[in-house]
Amino acid sequence: MAFNFSTPESLALTLAAKAKARRLGAKLTRRTLAEKAGVAEANIKRFETTGQISFQNLLKIAYALNDMAGFEQLFQEKPPQSIAELSIKPRQRGSL
Repeated sequence: MAFNFSTPESLALTLAAKAKARRLGAKLTRRTLAEKAGVAEANIKRFETTGQISFQNLLKIAYALNDMAGFEQLFQEKPPQSIAELSIKPRQRGSL
């Protein structure tokens, strides 16, 4: 069993630092990335300094930096961990 002690805030800052490193590695200024991604330069600056950004803008930045693969892994259905889980019929709705 893997434990994850990241908070949403710490993960946002980690992603921001990685995006900034990717931007710098591509030799892009914030302005150039903003134009390429279709995102305001101020939004990129805020993201890189605070980790705050809309999900739509995060996707645009990832696309502009050619790094969309990780998003496709989010919320994937997890494989059953036991035989008992195989016999459970998946729920179609959120309520009981």
